[in-house]
Amino acid sequence: MNTDNNVLNKIKGKLVVSCQALPEEPLHSPFIMGRMAYAAYLGGASGIRANSVEDIKEIKTTVDLPIIGIIKSVYDGSDVFITPTMKEVDELYREGVDIIAMDATDRVRPDGTTISELFPRLREAYPDQIFMADCSTYEEALKAVELGFDCIGTTLSGYTEATRGKILPDFEMVEKLVNTISKPIIAEGGVSTPEELKKMFDLGVYSSVVGSAITRPMEITQRFMKAIQ
Repeated sequence: MNTDNNVLNKIKGKLVVSCQALPEEPLHSPFIMGRMAYAAYLGGASGIRANSVEDIKEIKTTVDLPIIGIIKSVYDGSDVFITPTMKEVDELYREGVDIIAMDATDRVRPDGTTISELFPRLREAYPDQIFMADCSTYEEALKAVELGFDCIGTTLSGYTEATRGKILPDFEMVEKLVNTISKPIIAEGGVSTPEELKKMFDLGVYSSVVGSAITRPMEITQRFMKAIQ
């Protein structure tokens, strides 16, 4: 696995494009996500964020870029679904994903643990793996740093009960993190325009992930339709 900062250095100051499509979406297919990743690469992306081992395997055949891997799994009784348990982490590790991202909110996970209980076990099991903490609040980011995550994402701001209604992208959270945390801060969530992306880098983020605005044509179409309705 990646034991140094080479992988993180490859995305420093660069754009990561999220290539994901859930089962209910029109573009759901490892082949299509592979082509989407290739298009992002040709456009200048320096990294890819992808969901599921199947998609990641396909993307690896089309681009040689660092991959932030997740597995979205919905479990009854828990709101945590981004790489929620050890099972998903094990699968991503076996696939050799460069960076494993996971929900690092303070919510109870499907196995009844919190991130404070689960992550020390993961760090012990996979000491050389790079882990990204998908957080929703500044306090969760501080806890993730304390636990030993390698980089911090703002991924879940606005998507949890505690942060519902937050205006995205969350520039306020990003600025606070950049000014107080030495770990790489990766802006993610609601970055919809080139201008917003530039503002993120002006604030000092290490890297930024853009997804829906680039790789979800159905949502992009809906945005345009809303403007004329």
